[in-house]
Amino acid sequence: MSPVTPDRPSRPGGVSADDRPVDRAAPARRVPAPRAGGSPRGRAPLPVAAGVAACWAALTSYLPVAIVLGLVQLGADGTTVTGTLRTALAGWLLGHGVPLHTETGPLGLAPLALTVLALWRLTRAGVHVSRAIGARDTRSPRRALLAAVAVGVAYALLGALAAVLVGTGGPNVSLIRAGTTFAAVGTLAALVGAVRITAVTRLLVTRLPGPVRDGVRTGLVAGLLLLGAGAGAAGLAVATGGGDAADMIGAYRTGVAGQAGITLVSVAYAPNAAVWSTSYLLGPGFAVGTDTAVRTSEVSVGALPAVPLLAGLPRGPVDGFGALLLAVPVLAGMVAGWLLARRVARLAVPERAAQRWAELLAPAVLAGPVAGVVLGAAAAVSGGPLGAGRLSQVGPVGWQVGAVAAGVIAVGTLLGAAATRVLTRSPAQLTRSPAQ
Repeated sequence: MSPVTPDRPSRPGGVSADDRPVDRAAPARRVPAPRAGGSPRGRAPLPVAAGVAACWAALTSYLPVAIVLGLVQLGADGTTVTGTLRTALAGWLLGHGVPLHTETGPLGLAPLALTVLALWRLTRAGVHVSRAIGARDTRSPRRALLAAVAVGVAYALLGALAAVLVGTGGPNVSLIRAGTTFAAVGTLAALVGAVRITAVTRLLVTRLPGPVRDGVRTGLVAGLLLLGAGAGAAGLAVATGGGDAADMIGAYRTGVAGQAGITLVSVAYAPNAAVWSTSYLLGPGFAVGTDTAVRTSEVSVGALPAVPLLAGLPRGPVDGFGALLLAVPVLAGMVAGWLLARRVARLAVPERAAQRWAELLAPAVLAGPVAGVVLGAAAAVSGGPLGAGRLSQVGPVGWQVGAVAAGVIAVGTLLGAAATRVLTRSPAQLTRSPAQ
């Protein structure tokens, strides 16, 4: 029982005034729902958010380069921490596609593993900046572009600063080339993340015609399948020549740490080898120096540098069972066409069988150019010079790979989609559409 006090008068049955039942019929106070863009108190100024995100993306992509090159140079005579950090900074610039001008000529062969890491971190930077300015789920293309451009500008300043630092005691780097390259790479990569987090991607996808959406999706699938096949072929080739690769690594005589660093450098160039292997499967092949060619029909190379990845180069033209490799690109297109036909069949109405052929063949044809653009761009960025001499031309020719891939993937996708459509027709469908 509650005590009786002047401010707590006694109530019948010992119930105090504060123990009265609450009127549950009284309406609850309404709390306004948070807006899609987030709370204004949680927002950050655009320059601050872009600067922090760009610096974090740069740091997380630079540190692996510094660690790997630190292992390579560990124990070398005359190596200093400052020199190692500057060398790592030069490698970081090279990973973004900025060529280095050395005493032996231009160095422009970018390690694509570093490139992919940098693009991923920049994509996350676009996501973080869009959230920081309250643009999440706003479906605003303007705000997504604003966040991406801000990241690109901040990243361009970092690239220009890196070019200045490298040029003080190392290879020459064009300040304008570094700034413009970093601005383009930073803006485009951040835009991918920004349009996703702002839901602009869903807005654009809903406005595209169905055949265009299916064609783009099928082309991307076919391109990825073919790149996967190229990566598998490259890995098998390196594994077959594993003895030669081990001898090359041991010839450097840099100790265990240095050999581990050389191995990691080779891993950084593994995506390049995967793209070159894909070009080899398609037919155009690639070069490992001027007046050289590595194709299924011809292998013409001279003296090669002691690089472990080159231990898997073919010895001559394919013959015997090796000729089955020529069917891999067509098979990749047929698998993509099979997936396309299954998707169209799930979404189609049985009474519209005639229209389903158009909905199937149109994206199958479009898949070829889409895959050609993807593979051609990958081939273009996977090559570059390794000096001014014989190795001034290394890698495949982008437009040749793109053109061949577009035709082969289109044919393979059409065959796979049409065969799946014909072989999976049920008797009920034949009854509904006898003209088919």
